[in-house]
Amino acid sequence: MPRVTNAVATKKRRRRVLEQTGGYFGKKSKLFRYAKDALWRAGKFAYRDRKRRKTDFRQLWIVRINAICRENGMQYSRFMSGLKKAGIDLNRKSLSELAVHDGVAFRVLIEKAKQAA
Repeated sequence: MPRVTNAVATKKRRRRVLEQTGGYFGKKSKLFRYAKDALWRAGKFAYRDRKRRKTDFRQLWIVRINAICRENGMQYSRFMSGLKKAGIDLNRKSLSELAVHDGVAFRVLIEKAKQAA
C-alpha cells in the first residue's frame, strides 16, 4: 500500500500564500515560512485599521468643523449643542463637507446654532 501524502494541498496552500505576498520585500515574498508570518501580520493590521479608519475620519471631520467654527467665533461643542437645540440633524461628515466646500451655508448654520444656544 503506497504512503498517502498531502502534497497537492500543501503545494496549493504554499503557492496561494506566496502569490499573496508577491510584492513584499526580501524573504517575505520568496520563502513560505516568512511569507506566512508576513501575511498573518498584514491581515492583523488590515483588520485593526478597518475599524480604526472610522475613528480617524470622525476625528478629521471634527477638526475641520472646529476650525471653521473658531474662525466665526464659536466653539465646536457650543456649535453642536446649538444645532441639536435648533433641531438640525446633520452628521459630522456632511457638516465637514459644508465647512470645506460651502462656507456661506456653514455660516448660516453657525448663526442658527448661536440663536438656539
